Amino acid sequence: MQIKQWEDKNLAHFSYAIFSDCEKKVVFIDPARNPQPYLDFAKENNAIVLGIIETHPHADFISSHLELHQVTGAPVYTHSLAKATYKHKTFDDGESFEFGKIKLTSIHTPGHSPDGISILLEHKGSKKAIFSGDTLFIGDCGRPDLRESPRTQTNTRNALAKAMYHTLRNKFIPLNNNVVLYPAHGAGSLCGKGLTDANSSTMEQERQNNWSLQPMSEDAFVKELLTDQPFIPAYFSYNVDLNLKGAPGFKQSISKVKVGEPINDENDLTRLDKTLWIIDARQDDQYKKGHLPHSVNLMEGEKFETWLGSIIKPFEHFYLAGKDEEQLERLLERCAAIGYEPQIKEAFVINDCKLEEPTFSVDRFKQNKNDYTIVDVRNTSEVKKSKPFENSFSMPLAEVRQRANELPTDKPIVVHCAGGYRSAAGSSIIKSILNGKAKVFDMGDSINEFIEQ
Repeated sequence: MQIKQWEDKNLAHFSYAIFSDCEKKVVFIDPARNPQPYLDFAKENNAIVLGIIETHPHADFISSHLELHQVTGAPVYTHSLAKATYKHKTFDDGESFEFGKIKLTSIHTPGHSPDGISILLEHKGSKKAIFSGDTLFIGDCGRPDLRESPRTQTNTRNALAKAMYHTLRNKFIPLNNNVVLYPAHGAGSLCGKGLTDANSSTMEQERQNNWSLQPMSEDAFVKELLTDQPFIPAYFSYNVDLNLKGAPGFKQSISKVKVGEPINDENDLTRLDKTLWIIDARQDDQYKKGHLPHSVNLMEGEKFETWLGSIIKPFEHFYLAGKDEEQLERLLERCAAIGYEPQIKEAFVINDCKLEEPTFSVDRFKQNKNDYTIVDVRNTSEVKKSKPFENSFSMPLAEVRQRANELPTDKPIVVHCAGGYRSAAGSSIIKSILNGKAKVFDMGDSINEFIEQ
């Protein structure tokens, strides 16, 4: 038997293959949008794909479960409460199937979602591992507030938090010490608030170190679980609905995106719709030297998908811009990871732009802090822990589009985050919305001079 784990660091997502060496059969769990790594694994191992398991309808990424089914003919398994509209087999509590010396059993584990399941793996009759989806993480458990939408009004965060309390105590704590825990997410995921950077654990380690498995009352657990959860990106509910239908083929859908000619001068701008935002993924130094009007400097980085889906709303059209064709190709795939590729009006390379950003002088700022309006675009939980500038405005990046007009314009505005990535995006949005009412500076990595190390 083999267990193969894939990690998408950009979305802090883990997916899995369970492979029977003796029967040459494989099952995939929670696959990412691009099906190719899973198809390659099956081909390399000369394996028949026996099934694809969805532990729940994912909110933070698009799964390739439907495409894998269409390519391989293997059934998709998920809980009946998910009410998936794609062709599937229900995999409810206690149901199982076997291949080779492997037995996979569905355990209904509500808490993160009402329809969540975890998959218990037995090999030669011995319980070896549990694939916990978004229910139990390493060092944390799944958040219960991502299913509040008109489609699921009855599944409130309090009800799911209580369900999580009982799920952890009735389904996970009784597992043997040596059962290996394989979650769907690691550190950096917004599906929890305190995940570690490990990629697997054991139930013994989690009983010792995971706060959510410690003895406490239901009320104490619910209060702790609901306190200081991260913000919910705009795209999350859209991803849940798309995953319940099943997304179109990865490469096929990307191929439909229009890739236009490069922007070489101002004449090339005439083809663009001035009301649409331009997501400019070039590095901040390139952006500051010259950029297009109404653009967001959302640099290509590990959190590109998360911030794209927080700044641009589901179904909202936008332009995608990069430094060259190779970057555009990568960006298109990353947009598709959250199902945003149909929203791209056009993708293009930027060769020349006239708008320049004013240069931020850290020395001038140090001498005259009161001469600036300081905007902190970090998340609320980060601001609670530390505030480099007492008189700053707290405006999380996910809220900047909606709140930029709240800022006073009688002074120059300087925007900071924790390292320069979010401030580049936040300052570019504020500058576009204020449209010349005030000078806007990006503090960038100069914030390191004001943060205690």
